[in-house]
Amino acid sequence: MTESLVPSALGVSATEPNAAELCARTLAVHSKSFALAGRLLDEQARRDAAVLYSYCRTVDDAIDDCTGAAQRAALAELQRALDSIYLGEAQCDVRLRAFQELVVRCALPREYPEALLAGMAMDTEGVTYETLDDLRLYCHRVAGVVGLMMCHVLGVSDARALRNAAHLGIAMQLTNICRDVTEDWQRGRLYLPLSLLRESGPGALTGISVGPMPDAARPSVKAVVRQLLAEAERFYRSSDEGMLALPWRAAFSVRAARLIYAAIGERILRPDFDALADRAVVPLSTKLRLLLRAALSALGELPKRIFRSRARVALGSAIRYPDDVLPL
Repeated sequence: MTESLVPSALGVSATEPNAAELCARTLAVHSKSFALAGRLLDEQARRDAAVLYSYCRTVDDAIDDCTGAAQRAALAELQRALDSIYLGEAQCDVRLRAFQELVVRCALPREYPEALLAGMAMDTEGVTYETLDDLRLYCHRVAGVVGLMMCHVLGVSDARALRNAAHLGIAMQLTNICRDVTEDWQRGRLYLPLSLLRESGPGALTGISVGPMPDAARPSVKAVVRQLLAEAERFYRSSDEGMLALPWRAAFSVRAARLIYAAIGERILRPDFDALADRAVVPLSTKLRLLLRAALSALGELPKRIFRSRARVALGSAIRYPDDVLPL
């Protein structure tokens, strides 16, 4: 049960240890790559990023941990919780209280978490993706908008960089899809565009089915994975153009996460690696090398930053998909 409160009087601040520590643990358990990159942020930004990640993780787990009617009920509950958050009502769950405080302090447009729930609805409805455009929409809803919310959290100084942030989220989601093809198939999901599968040759998958993935489909699946990773690379390159709009330390962290995630795709593409049999993982030694690369890139940007305006500007209203995001 909730009671109506003004936003400034929310029960628990995201900076209080119980909320901050819970969100940080959630991040550390579910994403070692993001947790590593997050250590490069200042303390407040690190806590805020963990709160945002924790909310997104809560949404994702609520859908992934059940099936059928239970999924639809979980989605309805997530929608009720989001309505309550933006109404300024008290939240029983500490993670939701932390996210609510973040929504108010960072002025997170409601359109972004709404789009995230719309992406979850696509999963609950068992949507298959006929074209690459269909898949881009899904990737924007479940990940592009996370990049957009991170702009508010990390203090992006130029609204033009919002587009690049959405591109980074889309690129990361495409990488996730390519890494998790077999796992998703076992859970009754297929994100690879059917039109690309048909074009890739005989034996292609024609939709979601039960049981192991047919051996005859593996060549076409691998071919489409290569196409999607090439698409992801285009979005990664676009995301690089927005780094200067971030504070220096935040840019270092985001670039590190971007490089580590792109390295997952590079590992999938190795001729000696079978992404349909094994989950692609970036070794710690490679992560450390990429952190050094991110540091060198951040240092190389310093001269450009000196001559950029340091004034913060309001990011304004939410950007729209696809008009403000596509084409590349």
